[in-house]
Amino acid sequence: MLNPPSPTVEDIHALMAERDALRDALRMMTTERDLALERLKAFQRQLFAAKSEARGSSHQQDLFLNEAETVAATSPAEESLPGITVAAHERKKRGRKPLDPALPREVVRHELPASERICSHDGHALIEIGVETSEQLDVIPEQVRVIQHQRVKYACPCCDLGIKVTPVVPRMIPRGLLTESALAWIITGKYQYGLPLYRQAVLLSRFGGDLSRNTLAAGVVRIGQGVQPIINLLRDVLLDSDLVYGDETTVQVLKETGRKPQSQSYMWVQMNGAGPPVRLFTYTPGRGAQHADKLYAGIKPGAAFITDGYEVYNGIAKSHQLVHLGCWSHVRRLFIKAEDAIPKKARGPHQLATQFIQAIAKLYGAEARSKDWDTTKRQRLRKRYSQRIVAHIEKLLLTHLPDVTPESLLGKALLYMKRQWPKLIPYIDNGEWPISNNLCENAIRPFVVGRKAWLFADTVGGANASANLYSLIETAKANNIEPYRYLKWLFTLLPLAKTVDDFTALLPWNMPPSEQ
Repeated sequence: MLNPPSPTVEDIHALMAERDALRDALRMMTTERDLALERLKAFQRQLFAAKSEARGSSHQQDLFLNEAETVAATSPAEESLPGITVAAHERKKRGRKPLDPALPREVVRHELPASERICSHDGHALIEIGVETSEQLDVIPEQVRVIQHQRVKYACPCCDLGIKVTPVVPRMIPRGLLTESALAWIITGKYQYGLPLYRQAVLLSRFGGDLSRNTLAAGVVRIGQGVQPIINLLRDVLLDSDLVYGDETTVQVLKETGRKPQSQSYMWVQMNGAGPPVRLFTYTPGRGAQHADKLYAGIKPGAAFITDGYEVYNGIAKSHQLVHLGCWSHVRRLFIKAEDAIPKKARGPHQLATQFIQAIAKLYGAEARSKDWDTTKRQRLRKRYSQRIVAHIEKLLLTHLPDVTPESLLGKALLYMKRQWPKLIPYIDNGEWPISNNLCENAIRPFVVGRKAWLFADTVGGANASANLYSLIETAKANNIEPYRYLKWLFTLLPLAKTVDDFTALLPWNMPPSEQ
């Protein structure tokens, strides 16, 4: 039997090259498999898991306190962080909360029948020595009534030329079917509590108010257009602020010229962080720079501008010479997604995503402690404590970024942080600047919740009216004013306004306390 020929050097090199190619292909397939599994878990969590980003680890809290004590040891006494209050050790008074003493009360007196008001021991008549009182909350359903306006006519008894009629009282909707109070009730029902108009029409019909949804919708649109002067003044106040927040979310409009009903439009929200609180909503058919430029035209140069990482905001900040601040919450959110994709058994403080989350948690811990401090004191804390945490986060980022697959959830989080880094660190230098855009997200949340109920806007006019009315309601809430009372007051006086001073007097913070 012949011996097989010995492999040549070329054959060995070819086999080694084939082995290396197969090894690289296996590594690539393994990476692609891991990325696919990671995306699958992320989608499953997005669909079925809790949406909270909170991390309840007591370890993070203790770590923050220990480091804060180190800072306090080298800082003046007035800069030391206040001690933590352990909720489990707080004793709360038991029993249900008493009812509001300002509510009207109807007294129902319960007495024994005369036959039972006799002492069973000696037969004497019992006398009253006091009462035992308990209270219940009663709800009176909505009442629908008709306001009949009678305009008296006058005539001269001697001729037919002296006829006069009492003039019509100016109203938001001339000859409208709904009073200012009814309009305020309907608008707050939809835009504050997310109750669609067709449900409100059904509710009104139960009490005798037989109105169609179209009638309600027409009134809402007319009101939304009529409050435009107030919206313009609110925008002037916002654009003149030293701190402005920006965000946007989607909305669907069914009837828009040149666009399909399925087209995606946007509702932008803007709010200020200095001066009287303003919350503004604006509808646009797109999300491009041409729409954002109009929203921020006239913004105060040099103001601080905090947003998420959407590229259009970079152009706004650059063109208006704004101090562009990034949002640490958006950064943290991506690391939380990366951590959630890790199997539970493999999670722990050794995971890189968890290390970033814990470090960012310490930044938020410092902000929570200094929430009620004055600006100077908060800035000192940031410089002496938060700045060290930020330096630690930057070191983690630069160390591990080259070693993480860019397409993975962790890689995307690291790349996002790297791109946003110049906007994430400036807040350290100013105690008035926020660490995140959470306030703006909270302002837009009522719109997002309401959108789940009414789903879409029928027309562009309806979308614009909705934006104006959301602006009024959220601005009233930000100024601690009950929206229904403000809208009723505004709708009554707005038709009488003629000058800029008249309109300015109708801004929420100018509402008399007696009307609130």
